[in-house]
Amino acid sequence: MAVEVLMYSSNYCPFCMRAKQLLQSKGVAIKELIVDGNPELRQEMMQKSGRHTVPQIWIGDTHVGGCDDLFALERAGEFDALVQCAG
Repeated sequence: MAVEVLMYSSNYCPFCMRAKQLLQSKGVAIKELIVDGNPELRQEMMQKSGRHTVPQIWIGDTHVGGCDDLFALERAGEFDALVQCAG
């Protein structure tokens, strides 16, 4: 079973683009929800994450956080293990 990676993002956010590039380079499929012009979706993201900035990323049921959090996981060597555990 493939892990689901959910990412709330914006088309104009450089951090979203960087996070998406990292996830794609790892071969991870992304379910991307664009919050641009969609206040209900942004509100949903804020309720789930407690944060108002994009991107907000979940690997399986684990809220990773934003772009910096995702890259920190990768630098720490924890990204692959999290993906495997979530799958």
